[in-house]
Order: sequence, then structure tokens, then C-alpha cells
Amino acid sequence: MIINNAKLRGKQGLHSIECENGRFVSIIEQDGLVIPLESSLDAKMNLLSAPFVEPHIHLDAVFTVGEPNWNLSGTLFEGIERWAERKPMLTSEDVQRRVLKAVQLLVENGVQHIRTHVDITDPELVALKAIVALKEKLSAYIDLQIVAFPQEGILSFPNGKQLMEKALEQGADVIGGIPHFEYTREYGVESMRWIIDLAEKHGKLVDVHCDEIDDGASRFLEVLATAALEKGIGERVTASHTTAMHSYNNAYCSKLFRLLKKSKINFIALPTENMHLQGRFDGYPKIRGITRVKEIKDAGMNICFGQDSIQDPWYTLGNGKLLRVLDSGIHSCHMMGYEDLETALDLITDNGAKTLNISENYGIEVGKPANFIILEGSNDVEVIQKQGDVLYSVREGEILISRQPATLNRTIPLIE
Repeated sequence: MIINNAKLRGKQGLHSIECENGRFVSIIEQDGLVIPLESSLDAKMNLLSAPFVEPHIHLDAVFTVGEPNWNLSGTLFEGIERWAERKPMLTSEDVQRRVLKAVQLLVENGVQHIRTHVDITDPELVALKAIVALKEKLSAYIDLQIVAFPQEGILSFPNGKQLMEKALEQGADVIGGIPHFEYTREYGVESMRWIIDLAEKHGKLVDVHCDEIDDGASRFLEVLATAALEKGIGERVTASHTTAMHSYNNAYCSKLFRLLKKSKINFIALPTENMHLQGRFDGYPKIRGITRVKEIKDAGMNICFGQDSIQDPWYTLGNGKLLRVLDSGIHSCHMMGYEDLETALDLITDNGAKTLNISENYGIEVGKPANFIILEGSNDVEVIQKQGDVLYSVREGEILISRQPATLNRTIPLIE
């Protein structure tokens, strides 16, 4: 496969890219616009980028909104209650049908790498087993990491530790946690140290729902980061949400950032979900409830965006479009300056790849797998401004999806 007339992120001019045997073999700058051969792909001066990375989504819960009841308060905790009502209804067929529907949406919108959190507070591990069974089938379209996520706690749920161990035996790739939902602070602290020890023992990655609450006294992030620092595995550890940081005072945050930088842990923000869930206990003013994205990024730490949910008990919307999440995030996090915008796609591409520990085989470089997307627009800023379509998604040199840009037929003349 040869791709002509492509713009590349951070580079001037147009480029031609050649792929063979599923890998990039040549990337050269063109001397102006070229007329592509009939057998080649014409990028038409649009942006060729590494695929989108969805670093945090709950595939086991997609498309269950209102089943059997709606989350009327809009809170995180009622969402957990509604999911607990839906969980006994799970079957392997039910889970796989909904997962395939969601993955199709994600692939159609340029995602090729997914980390999904799967609830393991189920003695039968129905959802986990169903999704593990799909992993090989989906490998032609996506790379899938599965987090063993203890939605109702590790120490606060019967046999929580044993279920986590069992989930790893069944094929989970990543160890999860939810310290702010444990019964006590002591349980939360113990759970963080326990999962870091478990990750070291089994050589696993870690991704914790950490301090997803508006309580400024919820400070399990410092425990997670310290444990990761002590074990020297920070680059394999991720703190998702960390919305309590929105409520931390600046003096504490200054002290905390020193630890976070030393620990080298990763962060995931979920802008659309947390704008919806947080601030529910406030009058006015209502907090935004999103972690300090700009400050984390400006401090040189790794942070990325995910969408968290697609039409489940926590979030009634969601359509697989990470560009929509990015747009919401840069608005709500005061990241609309030109310098922010010209690298904004990092938040749903490269930074996500680093979080998933897949950077070695990710990116537009000779020798790496020929996985890429072509976006409507010539650079990060134009892509975000247009909120355009993913025109192509290509995996190992094979086209997964293609679409034509929307066309407009004017029925009245433009105003002169």
C-alpha cells in the first residue's frame, strides 16, 4: 500500500508513506502535490495520524442504560446501585452482543487500541470470561487490554481478593481498584498497597479508579503513587479519574505533584463522564469535577482522555467518538490556547499509548506496524475545529473502514 499527499503531525509539507507486510517501510516528504496511482490511497492533504487509543471504557456495561432502572440522581453511587441490579441479568451472549456493537462503533471512529474495565465483583465472573473469549476474535481490529475491576471494592466485597486472583488466572491483563468506595480509609489504603504488591508478583499493569469523588479529603492518589514509587513500577501504573484533585487546595497539590512526578505514574481523565457525574452534591457554584489536566500536562506528566461509558447506568450518551470527548475536555479544562490545540490529539493518541505501555509498536515510523487513521483536516487544530470524520482506518496495511467527507448542496445563494 502507498499513501500519497498526507499531512503528518508536527511536520511540514506533504508525505508519501509505503507499507509492506503490515509495516511502514518508507516515509518521505513529497516535492509538492502528486497525482496518485490508481492503486494508491490519496490522503488529499488530510492528516495521517496514529490510531486513536481508548484507554478507559467499561465494555461490560455498554448499552444497558435504563435496564432495569434509570439512574435518576445522576450520581456515581446510584450508577453503581443500578449496575448491581443489572449484573445478575448478565449472560455470556448478552455481554458479547453488546461488546461487539460497541467495538464496531469505536473502530468506525478510528480506535484501534482499547483498555476496558470489567467488573469482577461477580462470583461467576460472567462478563470477564465473555470478554476474554472475544479477545482473539477482535485482534484483527483492535488490541484489547482487560482490567480486572472490583466495582464494589476489594476488601469491602466478599472474597474480593480471591476474585481478583481468579480474574488474573482467567486472562485479565491489568489490576484495578476503587479505594474511595471501600468501607473505610484503612481498607482503601490496604487495597492500594495490596494491588501494587500483586502487580509486582504477576508482572501486571495497574489501573485504579482513584478518588473519583468530590471529597477533597479523599487522598488515595498519594498512597497509590507512593506504593508505585517504592516498587519502581510507576510507568506501569495508572490513576484514572482523580476527580477529588479538583477539590484539593493548591498548597497540598504543590506537595502532591512532587511525589506524582517522582513516581512516574500515568493519568486518565474522563471529561464527559465526570462533568456529568460530579458536582451533584453542590448548590451553586457547582464544581466541574475534572482532575487538573492542564497542570498535570504542563508539569511533564503523562495524561490522556477516555470516554468511560457508552449508554450505561452512569452515562446516558456516548457514541464511540473520541474527538467529541477531546472537544469537551479542552473546553472544560481551559486548554483552548493555540499551543494547547496544536498538540491536543496527543490526549487521544500518543499519551494513551504510553499509558497502555504499547508505545514500542505505536506511531508513524518506519519499522512499526502500519496502523493509522486519516482525519478530516490538515493538522491537530483543523481536525478539532472541524470535528470531522475519520476518513480511513488502516490496520497492518489493510483498510478497516473508509468514508467520504460529508457534502453540502446549497439551495440558496450565499449572501454577498
